[in-house]
Amino acid sequence: MTSPEPGLAPLSREPSLVSRELDLVELVDEHGAGLGTATVAVAHEAPGMLHRAFSVFLRDPSGKVLLQQRAAVKTRFPLRWGNTCCGHPTPGEETTVSAKRRLTEELGIEPVALREVGVYVYFATDPITGRVEREYDHVLLGEIPAGVEFQPDPGEVARLRWVAVEALLGEIDRAPEAYAPWLAGVTRQLAAASTPAASPHVPGLPSSSDRPVVSPVPGVSDAHDVSAGSEVTATERPGGQ
Repeated sequence: MTSPEPGLAPLSREPSLVSRELDLVELVDEHGAGLGTATVAVAHEAPGMLHRAFSVFLRDPSGKVLLQQRAAVKTRFPLRWGNTCCGHPTPGEETTVSAKRRLTEELGIEPVALREVGVYVYFATDPITGRVEREYDHVLLGEIPAGVEFQPDPGEVARLRWVAVEALLGEIDRAPEAYAPWLAGVTRQLAAASTPAASPHVPGLPSSSDRPVVSPVPGVSDAHDVSAGSEVTATERPGGQ
């Protein structure tokens, strides 16, 4: 069983052999309204189909968030560092319900209360596999006490580590190729939701004057490229939408 500290112990579970490529995802428009369904495999074939997704952060009492290094067998952006857990809600199911289940499957923990802190809409192409991410991504946050133990699925997770949000944004700026292309955007959403309006500007976090204007994907106007080694366009939306 792993300990929630930097430099976690070796993973103790047998890897899951379950493929999610035939699972259904919910297709959406640029406002998040449902349009139908497609399989994971089809939705991630170029040029991609905009669909609903979630990105979860778990945060400890010190304010650090848990990152996972994606397993080598992943079809999109393997071995890059991402947020605690990612996935696609089952069509017709509440996003938080699907996300809680995925946390248990990937990390072997009991369900955690989650709340939405923002939505990040982005497009990215994996330069190695050619698979794409075109996602309407709900950013979710769960608070956990110190000392929680994890049993990550090696078929999903290579490593885990804790990091402060400000430090993470700096790391991504210095070596973006080591991180999943959506991580900077979802981390900024978390930082914005966690920073009172009167607080000093958080390094790496857009101020209100330079934060991108929300616009549809594909064909994003005012989009910004936050990638290295992958093609990305993105827009950001405030929490609760």
